[in-house]
Amino acid sequence: MTRVWKWNRPVTVREVLEDLQQERSIAYTTVMTVLDNLHQKGWVRREAEGRAYRYEAVSTRAAYSAALMNDAWTQSDNPAAALVAFFGMMSPQQREALRDAVRIVQGPETPAVENAAAENAVAENAATENPAAAEGATGG
Repeated sequence: MTRVWKWNRPVTVREVLEDLQQERSIAYTTVMTVLDNLHQKGWVRREAEGRAYRYEAVSTRAAYSAALMNDAWTQSDNPAAALVAFFGMMSPQQREALRDAVRIVQGPETPAVENAAAENAVAENAATENPAAAEGATGG
């Protein structure tokens, strides 16, 4: 998928093969099988071009990553604690990107008081599950 996302356009097995062969030896049939498997799983769509196919990603890498994170989060028995633990693993740059993303999603109309209340609620809920993670997340 990395190669398909890299080009951000429909690609052939031959193009992916040639790109991969710059780093390692790999067979045409291996690349063809992987792209076919990705098609069967619904991660890429393909369109016939002569005797070959052109493969294109169904979603962006960002959308795929978001779906993975959402799946993991929703499977937790304590989503708030899972978020606090996840935030605790983030670098300062990642936390700043998260703050920016929250501002974009919430829009300019959400008062800062609501944001602080929501952050405190998450920290309090997580403290029950993982006191050490919650303490680190709240700066305590």
